[in-house]
Amino acid sequence: MDSLEFAESIYLNLPYEPNDQQVKLIASLARFVTDTSADPRVFLLNGYAGTGKTSLTGALVRTLRQADIKVVLLAPTGRAAKVFGAFARYPASTIHRRIYHSDTAGGILSYSRLPAENRLTNAVFIVDEASMIGNDTDADGRSLLTDLIEYVYSGEGCRMMLLGDTAQLPPVGLTRSPAMDPDVLRASGLKVSHAVMTKVVRQGSGSGILYNATRLRRQMLDEPVPAPSLILDRFTDCRAVDSADLEDAISKSYSDLPEGDTLVITRSNKRAVLFNLAIRSRILGREEELCRGERLMVAKNNYLWSAKVKTLDFVANGDMAVVESIHSTETKYGLRFADVHLRLTDRDDISFDCKILLDTLTSESPALEAAKAGELYAAALADPDLFPTASDKTRMRILRSDPYVNALQVKYAYAVTCHKAQGGQWPSVFVDAGYVPPDSSSLDLLRWYYTALTRATASVQIINPGSSAR
Repeated sequence: MDSLEFAESIYLNLPYEPNDQQVKLIASLARFVTDTSADPRVFLLNGYAGTGKTSLTGALVRTLRQADIKVVLLAPTGRAAKVFGAFARYPASTIHRRIYHSDTAGGILSYSRLPAENRLTNAVFIVDEASMIGNDTDADGRSLLTDLIEYVYSGEGCRMMLLGDTAQLPPVGLTRSPAMDPDVLRASGLKVSHAVMTKVVRQGSGSGILYNATRLRRQMLDEPVPAPSLILDRFTDCRAVDSADLEDAISKSYSDLPEGDTLVITRSNKRAVLFNLAIRSRILGREEELCRGERLMVAKNNYLWSAKVKTLDFVANGDMAVVESIHSTETKYGLRFADVHLRLTDRDDISFDCKILLDTLTSESPALEAAKAGELYAAALADPDLFPTASDKTRMRILRSDPYVNALQVKYAYAVTCHKAQGGQWPSVFVDAGYVPPDSSSLDLLRWYYTALTRATASVQIINPGSSAR
């Protein structure tokens, strides 16, 4: 199939008539896929909210399969992979599961940062939410981005597409998303094709979410960059709610929709704790610290509890879960634990028994504080029942499989920070605009609002927007 035939096939697989920008993009994608040169090539697609990136990607996936070209869909998190797979109507997995070795021999998980071998030939790897991929290096100077590149291009004739939205928040601690930066990719030895989708195709439905997302993105290009400005009074799906009406609004959302379809997005872990406690007590009527049916968010990657689940590589930071049952609770090493049966809602409803750490539920830090983590580690090492006599090597092996040291760190999942919400979508989203950190720049705020608004699929309510909305 030549590039013209491939482009025609993408066009026929689209569920709508493409605009002129999309027609040009289809032609570029067809040339990229059918190019037989030996150069390691990457296609960087920056698509803003409402521009049809998802539909076009789905058409591309269907065309690749019709042409018998192997396609692999990836995303940084389990939640993002689930959303991507649903839109593309083809299975997607996390980057970690695809590219890294794991060994569970003896019931103990061994995790290697060295990429596995890519044995595919002429495959196209499509990575969604690439703006979330960081380039933080480990002790060996490796990062997830460099490992992903090494894995993909170790396969004969393989190539990669990186899909993202640079208007969203970059990875924590960075001002730009390295995986969406052509210069970073060229420095890795890749030949870069780059396209940007800017023309919104879905605003005809009167979506306030898309209208304001587009408005925020355009404000990012102004000089000087202005403070965020939203238009809410002309839309039904995007509106303001003040503190006096907030409880009623959230309560109505929970009564109208399944419990997992409503989310509050806020600016800090401290405010997330306050919202979570208020929703549990005043909306859901939960008095116990942990209840059956509790919705939790994983706060730190964990490699122990997935060892006995064949289809689960690891439990990822940001995964959403539901407590199916509670077996017991206890206090040990100065911390509180619970043995539960957990179901991961972002991982095709995978479930397993595990031990969770209760202290992190209401912690104002992203996960267990470093000092408490150190105390837990030291207490376990000093436990005579755990280590009656053992060499240092044996101690480390035992600690790697100790259920207390490796207890799953979780938080309530009714309200989360914007970074934690990235990669997911919910029908009803409440955006907490009531607190602005004093050191926030206008660009940071615009990206924060843009990312928060685009997490919603049906309704956004802005909490106490003040002068930022009308």
